[in-house]
Amino acid sequence: MATRFAGELKADSEIRREPAAVADGDRAVARIDKLSKAFGERTVLDGIDLRIERGEFVALLGRSGSGKSTLLRALAGLDDEHDGELTVGGDVAVAFQEPRLVPWKRVRANLTLGLRRRDARAAADAALAEVGLTERADAWPLTLSGGEAQRASLARALVRDPDLLLLDEPFSALDALTRITIHNLVLELWARHRPGVLLVTHDVDEALLLADRALVLADGHLAREIRIDLPRPRRRDHPRFTALREELLGELGVATEEFGVTTEATAVREENTEGNA
Repeated sequence: MATRFAGELKADSEIRREPAAVADGDRAVARIDKLSKAFGERTVLDGIDLRIERGEFVALLGRSGSGKSTLLRALAGLDDEHDGELTVGGDVAVAFQEPRLVPWKRVRANLTLGLRRRDARAAADAALAEVGLTERADAWPLTLSGGEAQRASLARALVRDPDLLLLDEPFSALDALTRITIHNLVLELWARHRPGVLLVTHDVDEALLLADRALVLADGHLAREIRIDLPRPRRRDHPRFTALREELLGELGVATEEFGVTTEATAVREENTEGNA
C-alpha cells in the first residue's frame, strides 16, 4: 500500500500528508494504480486504475454498496487501509452528502475553521459571495435552509482553493428545484476555479449534466467509462443526452422500459424491429 499527498486534506478536519513528487507537465491531480480494498471476506475495490486531471469533472456511478464512497474516502485520505498506490498532487477538499457545518459556529466561522492564511476572514467572505450567502455570513447553521447549508458547504471547500474537489452525493437530499440551482452553481464555480472534481452520485442525469467523463463501478472494477461529448449548457432533451442516459442505465442494470421511459435509441430500435417484422 502507498498513499502519497502533495498537499493537505481539507475536510471537516485537516490532515497533513507527506509531500509527493508530481512530474513536471503532469496534469493529473490524482493517480490510482491497482487500488484494492476488502471488508473481511468481501472485496469492494479490486485493482482500480484511475487518473483525474486538473480541470476535469469526473462522475462516479454505481449501485448502492458498489464501493463509490470507499474510493472517494481513499482519495480524501480518510481511509489508507488498502492495497495499491494512490497519489494526490495538491490540496484536497471534500463536500459530503450532509453539509456537516459545526452548529455552534456561525457560517463565516465554519469557513475559517482551520484555514491557515492571514486573510482568512476576507477569503471566507469572498467564498460566501461566490455562492450567494453574503447576507448569511453571521447566521447560525441551524437557521439555514437545505440549499443554503449545501452552498455553505461548497464555499467551505472552495475557500481552500483545492486542486482536487471530492463531492460525495452532496445534492441527493435537495428538492428538485434547489438541486437545479446548485448544479448551475457548481458548474460556475468549477469553471472559475478549475479543480479536478470527482462526483459520487446515483443520479445518471446529474452525471450527464455535470461531468466530462462518467465511470461505472461494478463488482469492484471500473466496468465502463463514457466520455460525455455534449456542449454546455446541456439539455436533457438533446438526442445524444438521451442515448447516453440509456447507455449508462443499461450498464447499471436498469432497463428504461421498466419505468415507462422510451428514449430515442429505444424508439429507433423498436421502429426497426417493427419494420423488419
